[in-house]
Amino acid sequence: MINIAGIISIVLFYVLILGVGLWAARKKQSGDDSEEEVMLAGRSIGLFVGIFTMTATWVGGGYINGTAEMIYTSGLIWCQAPFGYALSLVLGGIFFANKMRQQGYITMLDPLQDSFGERMGGLLFLPALCGEVFWAAGILAALGATLSVIIDMDHRTSVILSSCIAIIYTLFGGLYSVAYTDVIQLFCIFIGLWMCIPFAMYNEHVGSLSSDAVDWIGTVEPSQYFYYIDNGLLLIFGGIPWQVYFQRVLSSKTAARAQILSYVAAFGCIIMAIPPVLIGAIARSTSWNETGYKGVYPLSSEETSMILPMVLQYLTPSFVSFFGLGAVSAAVMSSADSSVLSASSMFARNVYRLIFRQRASEMEIIWVMRVSILVVGALATVMALTIPSIYGLWSMCSDLVYVILFPQLLMVVHFKHHCNTYGSLTAYIVAFFVRMTGGEPLLGLPAMIHYPGWDGENQLFPFRTMAMLMSLVTLILVSWGTKWIFETGRLAPGYDIFRCVVNIPEDVERVDEPAEGGEQMAVMTSAMRQYGAATMVGKDEMNGRINPALEPDDDMDMAEVEKTRGVRPRVVSGTTAGGGGS
Repeated sequence: MINIAGIISIVLFYVLILGVGLWAARKKQSGDDSEEEVMLAGRSIGLFVGIFTMTATWVGGGYINGTAEMIYTSGLIWCQAPFGYALSLVLGGIFFANKMRQQGYITMLDPLQDSFGERMGGLLFLPALCGEVFWAAGILAALGATLSVIIDMDHRTSVILSSCIAIIYTLFGGLYSVAYTDVIQLFCIFIGLWMCIPFAMYNEHVGSLSSDAVDWIGTVEPSQYFYYIDNGLLLIFGGIPWQVYFQRVLSSKTAARAQILSYVAAFGCIIMAIPPVLIGAIARSTSWNETGYKGVYPLSSEETSMILPMVLQYLTPSFVSFFGLGAVSAAVMSSADSSVLSASSMFARNVYRLIFRQRASEMEIIWVMRVSILVVGALATVMALTIPSIYGLWSMCSDLVYVILFPQLLMVVHFKHHCNTYGSLTAYIVAFFVRMTGGEPLLGLPAMIHYPGWDGENQLFPFRTMAMLMSLVTLILVSWGTKWIFETGRLAPGYDIFRCVVNIPEDVERVDEPAEGGEQMAVMTSAMRQYGAATMVGKDEMNGRINPALEPDDDMDMAEVEKTRGVRPRVVSGTTAGGGGS
């Protein structure tokens, strides 16, 4: 029988979220449909909203449900996500936020395409895209399963309704809507779950939460130490190269504020983990066969994945679970909307514009992004309804983000003169091969290589971190080797097929590195869509360090370009960038 109160709860929360999303869309400046305005809210996100939306980078449906489930099944010590993602935000703030924001990038892929070229950037887009889409699909599927069990609502209806609402306000408002709905959603999560905890804790079927009465702390066996460390490093460093994080960083008013938001959000991640941790501990102390629960006991893996909504249903009064269900649904939309926007932004800018339509107008890019929002949202919805092992797919993609994207982003942000396209492609292949040969139990993918500690099902050896380090070393060595081979003349320039070491077109202009005042440089050159050190000329540079979409107009005289930029033309292959003799 359908739970009418639950239906009313969901509808009210959905109407609230949709209303706030559409209201926030009106904050977008009328007539301004630039990339920065839609994708980054005009880089005008304030401190209050910024703290909430940055925290919502990781705090969502998967975060609260997963935390409660891990406490119930394995104990607090195995609940690594809150601490891992908090450290990820801290390290992202220290090593990436300032530099990325100072250079004025629009997406996470911009520095990668700046260094490795458009086609290589398109290849690096694939793991980022899959991670975002599968993440959105996974949490939508979890919501559908939750509502079908708790309020007897058809899971297809709940998934389609949730995705449609998230798509509608994201379509109209871009990051404005995502950011402002994040504020409402985090309030809903925090207040909704805290309201439920006292009622659940003092339910007659719940025992003592003392660690002596029930072990909800957990232990790590000696044979699992390296596996534990591997998972921790995956969360910490693999949580950095995601567009959902960098769209918040790059939307900040200043580089310094982007760092502050990262640090405060790290604290927010820990705070927001407290309610689901307590709910997981309460569930662990509950005699479920004495409650209204009529399913399998002990709980199977299918039931444990819904442990948080089960606590809301069976251990709290109906009027309290009313708010808790709203919190769960709000949390899911908080994650889905930002993932859809992230994937669409990267496709519109870094694939469509920089690879296929380098002269596309701002309006054309915005319309491509809007269509992409519809396509990505529909794709995530279809996957949520049809693919049984969504979480396994997302787990694999998050591994690929860690082993492929993190070392490459690290190098282009801090050591871009020590890497090139040859190293990038080789490192990509090595990381992909090592990770895939390790297998994935969640997908039924067998392990082709059994590393030390193989237990017949899982790799206890830290092979993900090994794959990341192998990728990093490969990137450095192959880049250095190809540079040495070409610059010493051991291979003719004609063999530089990626045109990124010596076989660089003579009409390509290199612009000097920005001065320390990177913010001022970005403002001075914004009219020419320059970012970082790379405003380029030359249509045939597709694999080197050139982004043709950032060129000045064809009819602009080169002397005028130099005068506008305020830098001297650099000598390239014996001629000046303007074509004169050296």
